[in-house]
Amino acid sequence: MSNPKVKIRRKNVEKILLAAEKVFAEQGYAGTKMADIALQAALPRSNLHYYFSTKDELYREVLVNLLDTWGLEGACFEKFDDPRVVLTSYIMEKMNHSRTRPHGSKLWANEIMRGAPMFQDMLDEHMAKGAKLMEQKIRQWVDEKRINPVEPSALLYMIWASTQHYADFDYQVCALNGHQPLSDQQYHQAVQTITSVILRGVGLSL
Repeated sequence: MSNPKVKIRRKNVEKILLAAEKVFAEQGYAGTKMADIALQAALPRSNLHYYFSTKDELYREVLVNLLDTWGLEGACFEKFDDPRVVLTSYIMEKMNHSRTRPHGSKLWANEIMRGAPMFQDMLDEHMAKGAKLMEQKIRQWVDEKRINPVEPSALLYMIWASTQHYADFDYQVCALNGHQPLSDQQYHQAVQTITSVILRGVGLSL
């Protein structure tokens, strides 16, 4: 039987992290105050400090949460072996994340463009490890002649750039779409197009 206090804590922490993700993305680290996050989370400031004593601690936890989420997206590289299945699944997960949590992608982009001053240690330890595993899988496909010869890191960068664009540059996407957010059909078409281009580029088809 689950502990009610544990459930409440988990719910509040999740609420705070999502609120912080949005505020940090919109206002930047320096421009964000804990009071802003408490307001976005609809929680008393005292509650916020109960879970996260400092802004630094909360900011790092938001970034860790993003890395964990992206780690789950990349799980298909270990779960499946068929390159078509893996790449299709990965692109779908990345696009879904860009649509449902665009602020997280923007926050990450801002941190990286500043040289990851708050997160260099975790970046080297966790993200590099995950990317290396994906690169090894791609290199294996190339060696087994299951896909065309490609530089693994370049392929990953192409996928990240094309999928995260819909989050990082959502205002531009909206502006070029008659100042309307993409419909479900348009998003599906975008997923299909990106998937088709990537697959065909490595010698596969949908």
